[in-house]
Amino acid sequence: MNLWVKQQLEMHQDLEFQQFTTRLLPGITNILGVRLPVLRSMAKQLAKGAWQEYLQWALDDSYEEIMLQGLVLGYAKGTLQEKKPFLRLFLPKINNWSICDSTCSTLKIAKKQPEEFWEFLQEYLHSSKEYEVRFVLVQMLDYYINEDYLFHVLEAVDCVTLKAYYVQMAQAWAVSICYREFPEQTLPYLKENHLDGFTHNKAIQKITESLKVPKEDKIYLKTLKRL
Repeated sequence: MNLWVKQQLEMHQDLEFQQFTTRLLPGITNILGVRLPVLRSMAKQLAKGAWQEYLQWALDDSYEEIMLQGLVLGYAKGTLQEKKPFLRLFLPKINNWSICDSTCSTLKIAKKQPEEFWEFLQEYLHSSKEYEVRFVLVQMLDYYINEDYLFHVLEAVDCVTLKAYYVQMAQAWAVSICYREFPEQTLPYLKENHLDGFTHNKAIQKITESLKVPKEDKIYLKTLKRL
């Protein structure tokens, strides 16, 4: 399997795209330059086969190989109980927002097992690793901003203690979607929360940039910014 993966990645390598991706992900050096649709196609093929065996022996030699593991976890058929051991192995490997967010958009366990997956996410909410916490927050904003979980999401966002840029941006992103979908319920949180000033103001900025938020709301929300 790893030989096939290496061959496919080499075949689809795009050096111009490699340079583009490298600029998007400063500090990540092992980028081959393979586009996401190609990786998704590869992941779907791997997910149809012995995906557990692939994940057990998958290599971490490049950004794309780690991305593939996250996508396979998403596309493979299986319950949380079946995927949990592999998730625990994979999460510490996430070292950038791209792998984090692409995995979250593909891994949809929350749709079928919301309660069980929510409990799993709580284990990582207070991790000391930036992208484990971001993974939790992006899963929440992707799948849990609904009537049943809205206040749980806001509570989770508010209790994050790790101060790291991509965590703070995910907190702001989550709050902005909460407001967009449930403005009346989210407004009290914007008036009183425990977010640091940067994250609080970034959340308001994201809300005011949304085309779905009325102009009069945006005018008022700007008055809630902190100096």
